[in-house]
Amino acid sequence: MASKSKSLPSQSKNVEPKGGSPGAPKSSSPKNGSLKTSIGKGGETHQTSGVAFTTNQGIPVSDDQNSLRGGTRGPTLLEDFVLREKITHFDHERIPERIVHARGSAAHGYFETEVSMSKYTSASFLQKKGTRVPVFTRFSTVAGGSGSVDLPRDVRGFAVKFYTDQGNFDLVGNNIPVFFIQDAIKFPDLIHSVKMEPDRGFPQAASAHDTFWDFISLMPESTHMIMWAMSDRAIPRSLRMIDGFGVHTFRLVNDEGVSTFVKFHWRPTIGCQSVVWDEAVKISGADPDFHRRDLWTAIDTGAYPEWELFFQLFSEEDAKKFDFDVLDPTKLIPEELVPLTKVGRMVLDRNPDNFFAETEQVAYCPANIVPGIDFSDDPLLQGRLFSYLDTQLSRLGSSNFHELPINAPKCPMHNFQRDGHMRTTVPKGRVAYEPNTLDGGGARETPKGYVTHPRAVSGVAVRERSKSFSDHFTQAKLFFSSQTEPEQNHIVAALVFELGKVETPAIRDRVLGQLVNVDAKLAKRVADGLGVPLPAAVPAAVPTKKNVTPSPKLSLLQNAKATLQGRVVGILVTDGTDPAVVDRTKKTVEKEGAKLFVVAPKASGVKLSNGKALAADGALAGSPSVFFDAVVLAPSTEGAKALTKEGAAIDFVRDAFGHLKVVGHVKSAAALLAKAGVEANADRGVVAVDDGPEKFVGEAKKGRVFEREPEVRTVY
Repeated sequence: MASKSKSLPSQSKNVEPKGGSPGAPKSSSPKNGSLKTSIGKGGETHQTSGVAFTTNQGIPVSDDQNSLRGGTRGPTLLEDFVLREKITHFDHERIPERIVHARGSAAHGYFETEVSMSKYTSASFLQKKGTRVPVFTRFSTVAGGSGSVDLPRDVRGFAVKFYTDQGNFDLVGNNIPVFFIQDAIKFPDLIHSVKMEPDRGFPQAASAHDTFWDFISLMPESTHMIMWAMSDRAIPRSLRMIDGFGVHTFRLVNDEGVSTFVKFHWRPTIGCQSVVWDEAVKISGADPDFHRRDLWTAIDTGAYPEWELFFQLFSEEDAKKFDFDVLDPTKLIPEELVPLTKVGRMVLDRNPDNFFAETEQVAYCPANIVPGIDFSDDPLLQGRLFSYLDTQLSRLGSSNFHELPINAPKCPMHNFQRDGHMRTTVPKGRVAYEPNTLDGGGARETPKGYVTHPRAVSGVAVRERSKSFSDHFTQAKLFFSSQTEPEQNHIVAALVFELGKVETPAIRDRVLGQLVNVDAKLAKRVADGLGVPLPAAVPAAVPTKKNVTPSPKLSLLQNAKATLQGRVVGILVTDGTDPAVVDRTKKTVEKEGAKLFVVAPKASGVKLSNGKALAADGALAGSPSVFFDAVVLAPSTEGAKALTKEGAAIDFVRDAFGHLKVVGHVKSAAALLAKAGVEANADRGVVAVDDGPEKFVGEAKKGRVFEREPEVRTVY
């Protein structure tokens, strides 16, 4: 007796599912309980369900966690159609705004070599002390759109285009030395998770939501980066006060063909500085363009931002001795292990002439390197080499984007590429190919041209991650243990805030389980802050090392400079203010390289006690204390009484104190201090200036008064 056959789902009649495309077969998403999770050989998370994951051509995908590479530590293979399709689709999702790093600020400047690197590289601009090349540097947030605010909790892009005599070299990095993922195939997933949730279109420029933390909770490799992203590094005071990192391991190659591994580091000469979270929130409301305005104003007034460039140099033999893999972009090399070597300095001294033509149209690509610099097999870097060029083709609309002035090399450029959309140059002659005999001795390949460093490449083509990438928690532990107590408190508070916005309890539990692998006390503090039980640790491919020696170089506060250079001090004045206080403060502050910003009740300014007018730099309502690094309260007695009835004035004082800033004051400000609930001698950071501003400036140079923090906010 013949049995009746049953139609398989793939044989069912095609219909248009709700929210789907015409002709697509119906499918149902599995419930959370039907998902099975396992840990791969490299520590990556794999999930399986009853629904096959496919390419856009319907081809089932067996591994969506790893790119195809030649050997577990080998280069990514171009034949990986899954990777190429996924990243190509991702690169073309937004036109013309950048998918990531859309919110940017940039400036022109120069890089000057101060120490010859000829021992390590043949790159011409690094050969001689005193060599200068033009640069165009762009800073950016990652997650938000071009119209978002400057101060979300986010990574900051730090991209430098060097216009050298051998062509353009693009050093495209971030202000954090590690990244969330190990393999480029996961980059679209990372960004999709942190972007606005597709059904509701929010939140914008924020990671405190379910989809981001859902992804992170399933990606243990992201744990180290999460420690950095939840630290004060993610809410910088100014773009002039951030570090920059190349993130990946690169190669330098000298004239003899000898290769040396290198990691790139930028350090601001005025030091790094961050804000506190409440301050970041209020700055975003008071001035969404705070960072952009700060960078522009500094350059416009001649206070040119400057960074020093350092190399971490090490051999392949050295790399083999490390207890982590230098090809893993979620890992860093502690400076105690490989010290920094100073190379030169970058100065930004000219603002763009046109924001769109330069800042928006600039096209960076990690594949833009010059002779003497080469790549490593870092799988995230390998994917970026393809992705950036593909993105620029979509965003700028033509393969001729290199002809835009901001992207054009400043050295001669000759080849036989012709035509294409938006071609602006007019090549002459009948030849558009090579070799040929008809162009009269035109451009040809040269022995002095770029040569890829020869290296052995072998291995079975596999979608598998190297086991040396498997330790996801030890460096996260290293980072947290290297922070000062205030910095650790801020990381805990950030995690409590972010996870407190997560609506799905299971997601919070998975993140807490990862944190247990980092530091049990850290995890317990976060759980207590959320008011939830601490779950057990999630399974780890490699146990966290128990004994980790802290690296003080990873702490912002332990390396902070005692300086006011590049900072802004706000002075609150009223009618009747003593001119001597203003004059002495201005001279002392400016001597330290800072700017004094006069805040008055009204934009028209005030009349001082000597009858002279003092112009205001800003009105009180539009110049809250969050804009300043330290403040001085210099009202007259009557002026202070009037300000006690003004909410903006009370908030000016209360926020300055609450944000741990140094507050200078004259005796006549007593009524305003009292109204704001601040005692005249509350701590070392509340300083009388009647007899001179020297003590105030001395305390302000030390930065924030972190010992005040437990008195003004909850420490979890």
